[in-house]
Amino acid sequence: MPPLLVELAVLLLAGTLIAAVLARFRVVPIVGFMAAGAVIGPGGVGLVSDIDLVNQSADIGVMLLLFTLGIEFSLARVRQMASVFLVGGGIQVGLATGIVAAAAMAFGIDWRAAVFTGLLVSLSSTVIVLNVLAEKRATTSPTGNFSVALLIYQDLASVAMVLVVPSLAGDSDSWADIVLALATAGAIVAAVMLVAKTVVPWLLSQVECSQSEDVFLLAILAICFGTALLTSLAGVSIFLGAFLAGLMVSESRSAARAIADVLPLQILFTALFFVSIGMLFDLAYFAHNARLVIGLALGTVIAKLVSTAAAAAIVRQPRRVVVASAVVLSQIGEFSFVLERVGEDVGFLPLGLADGTEAFIAVAVLLIALSSFSARIKRLWPERPAPHPSGADSSSADTAAGSDLVENETARGHAVVNGFGPRAQAVAAAFELAEIPYALVSMDPRAQSWAARTGRRVLAGDISRQLIAERAGLREARIALAVDSQPSDVAHFARIVREHNPEIVILAWSVDPDDAADLERGGLVNHVVAERQAALDALIAHTLGHFGMPEPQIESVTRLVMHHSNNRL
Repeated sequence: MPPLLVELAVLLLAGTLIAAVLARFRVVPIVGFMAAGAVIGPGGVGLVSDIDLVNQSADIGVMLLLFTLGIEFSLARVRQMASVFLVGGGIQVGLATGIVAAAAMAFGIDWRAAVFTGLLVSLSSTVIVLNVLAEKRATTSPTGNFSVALLIYQDLASVAMVLVVPSLAGDSDSWADIVLALATAGAIVAAVMLVAKTVVPWLLSQVECSQSEDVFLLAILAICFGTALLTSLAGVSIFLGAFLAGLMVSESRSAARAIADVLPLQILFTALFFVSIGMLFDLAYFAHNARLVIGLALGTVIAKLVSTAAAAAIVRQPRRVVVASAVVLSQIGEFSFVLERVGEDVGFLPLGLADGTEAFIAVAVLLIALSSFSARIKRLWPERPAPHPSGADSSSADTAAGSDLVENETARGHAVVNGFGPRAQAVAAAFELAEIPYALVSMDPRAQSWAARTGRRVLAGDISRQLIAERAGLREARIALAVDSQPSDVAHFARIVREHNPEIVILAWSVDPDDAADLERGGLVNHVVAERQAALDALIAHTLGHFGMPEPQIESVTRLVMHHSNNRL
């Protein structure tokens, strides 16, 4: 039997069972996965012995996480936050390192070991922070933007740290290596910027023409792992490569679809990452040194809070962002474990202690577990805006005609149009004339061309994917339409919509009156327009009626749309 199968089976079974049990007590899944690792690992009952195999799977999880982060962050956001990224990140990392190093030296620890320990503490967990932000839907909030900017700086800084640590041990050639590595990293980033603007959007548009989910997913994974491989061959972190691959994909119109397709794999391997962290935890060591571990954890939190809050304040972030980001980033990061292994290879131990590695792991696991609960601290997060009286919230009330709600996760009372075709275009035109916000979702590459040509926006992806459904605002929508689909596809769409929003009104169109009757009889669809003659105007009128428009206005909008229709029905 393949060793990988045995290890994965034990990891998944233990992780699922323990996380499920702890979830009954409102313990976040991340803590459950780490608890599973502690139980089945060498420090527990020893069911899993090949930690290297688990770590390799965990690395895939971190790569996929950074890949999706790159897609969501986008090159535009990187340019917009350049000053925050460079100034804020530099202050946070430098100040955290300095505070920890100074405190360690005050207790008589050698300055080299003190600086090494400061570098370990300065990094935060990308995995934890993104999970916390995602739970609060705050990835693109002011707190999310600032926190992610610092995380990216830390990830880039970790590349230099890996090269700096040997120099602390007296490697005279290491400084030249640092300059060369940083120059290489800069050249790689510049190359990625160029490819992201030219090659990747064209490549994905060609892949989309196949209209194959399998081919699209393989292409996305090839970009992720291929870029990571190329960066590793150039001496740069595979994790940075995965993030840069995400930035490349973010420039295409298929960004949301890419995230939705990769997300299930990311969830699987990220869970393995937390299990692998738990496997490093030595329960016996913690039991005998609990006071030391708690004291070190408290000192680490203070250093992280002060350095992050200072960075946020200096770059003039709002007070709420200063507090929230300081709390969210208060743990020790996954790249600290990589850096710790580099230090161990050249003779460095955290705080210069003989059992420094065990203490570092115990503190890191404890802080990660506590930090995962930060999403529950309500005062850190602003309340969501109240719904706008017209049915949509204030952020979408002034939406220009032709725009959709893809980026607005708090929209209310809008319409979701699934699929692309002449009827979908006509309904979208009616919504624009009536100033009704809507989201158009389609995997058809022609929809993207139409959107680019007409100045509209289309959410590329499959509505059955959780992320796509969330970005379309399906849970808060008033009405959903499937007007260019076969009856079997309409039934599938209706079931998905009902799962997300049982109260939503579903409208469809059908050539065959018998098919229309079957859909309505089953209760899946509220109304199906099936008349061959005047089907389009009946569909538009019925749709607008659900938004409480006066009859004269409905007739006016319908006449305008029908006048500009291209008679393809």
